[in-house]
Amino acid sequence: MAALMWVGYAERTLRADELCHALAVQLGSNDFNGQNIPSIWTLVDCCQGLITVEEETSTVRLTHLTVKEYLSTRPDIFGRPHAVMAEICLTYLNSKQVADLSADASASIHDKPFLGYCSIYWGVHAKRELSNSARSLALELFREYNGHISSKLLLEQVEHQTRLNPHSYFVKYHGRDSSSSFSGLHCASFFGIVDLVAALIEMGCYNINERDTRGSNPLAWAARNGHEEVVKMLLQRREVCPDQSDYSGLTPLSHAAWEGHGEVVKMLLEQPKVYPDKPDDNGRTPLSYASQGGHEMVVKILLELADVSPEGPGHWGQTPISYAAQSGHEGVVKILLELVGVSPDRQSDIGQTPLSYAAQGGHEGVVQILLSRKEVDPGKPDHDGMTPLAYAACYGHEAIVKMLLAREEVNPDQPTTFGETPLLYAARYGRKEVVEILLGREEVMPDRPDEWGRTPLSNAAENGHQEAVRILLGRKEVNPGRLDEDGKTPLIYAVSNSHKEVVALLEAHQLLPPSPT
Repeated sequence: MAALMWVGYAERTLRADELCHALAVQLGSNDFNGQNIPSIWTLVDCCQGLITVEEETSTVRLTHLTVKEYLSTRPDIFGRPHAVMAEICLTYLNSKQVADLSADASASIHDKPFLGYCSIYWGVHAKRELSNSARSLALELFREYNGHISSKLLLEQVEHQTRLNPHSYFVKYHGRDSSSSFSGLHCASFFGIVDLVAALIEMGCYNINERDTRGSNPLAWAARNGHEEVVKMLLQRREVCPDQSDYSGLTPLSHAAWEGHGEVVKMLLEQPKVYPDKPDDNGRTPLSYASQGGHEMVVKILLELADVSPEGPGHWGQTPISYAAQSGHEGVVKILLELVGVSPDRQSDIGQTPLSYAAQGGHEGVVQILLSRKEVDPGKPDHDGMTPLAYAACYGHEAIVKMLLAREEVNPDQPTTFGETPLLYAARYGRKEVVEILLGREEVMPDRPDEWGRTPLSNAAENGHQEAVRILLGRKEVNPGRLDEDGKTPLIYAVSNSHKEVVALLEAHQLLPPSPT
């Protein structure tokens, strides 16, 4: 039954060794006895075929979806599963074997497979169901939490997930105060466990505005994760600083806006000391974060305020509309375009417009919206001469290439500052469909060299793009033996990079009789 509880209610799929260690924890014991660890095959046998082990990943799962559905509709089978799981995790973290570990011992914890899960998910279980026992165990953990290895593992996981999430952001924090660290109040606020936050504040031994190693205070963690009750509780304290920035200049409002927590944003904006347009160290405001995240409700809330600038440029001079265009958020783009004073064609510090950002990202809907605006120049180059068409060709966005080519203002063969054309970019990165589309335009010169004499063919050959090479060789204007400024031909580039198929194509083409023309 314990095995079924863990497999059915764990916050992620468990490995076999994690499950075995979880079942070896004895509630009420200060020690973890390794002799209690059962074998995974014993557990499989005990569960009468309801669980199975995936051989490739060594993970444990229920044998059929109907088992999980049945267990989810019968919580009475396990009593309060999340409360029990929180107690087990906290008992393990408080055990002598774990408590004695140094916070720098993460490289040598291979014999403690359950440690990672406990460190990252005990608070998730506790937030779902907090028993009196789990509350006491959590407060015990918090006594030494600053130097506990679980605090380090939790922060490492947060950073890892932030890096992996394409819709999230990563700020490299530099700890400026070696004496500060991730405290129990930071942790309870991070998980949003109201009862624990209240208990820690009542104890009076925590500075409610204390910054951790990233410069974030408890309010920032609660705001970032959308824990409304904890945010409300912290804001009721007179000593709280609701607009305190972390070491990269992000405020609790910036965190809440970026993650799209509208109710938290409203609560923070009710505070007289919160500046709604406060920029961080990169010049980015809460509005720019909400725009990039595509959070329309938060964008509307912020734009209702007179002191919020809809055009405030951030890092590299990007405006909120360019952030929204870059991330493909059509709704936010439309909201911003309705405002007087918002320029749909404003260039960033490197010369990119919202249209070029959208073209680069392959966001067809945003491109259509921007192309419908007469203020938008569809052929405007950035400071390196890259046009929206060049960006779309570079990244292989065929539909956007066609949309841009349909505009008279767009030159399909416009070179950059270094003489690189959209065709050259498409050939370099092997975008064969885009190569074919561009070669269908009379204005495009298939053998046009860049500043260094390198042609689309030599770029395709160097990078081993066989289909692009084949398409280009089919054009009579293309000279397969053309030398660049370094005296290299496309064949030399293909040979140098061991692209055997491309070498064979070029050699075969050179053996053909010359064209009648």
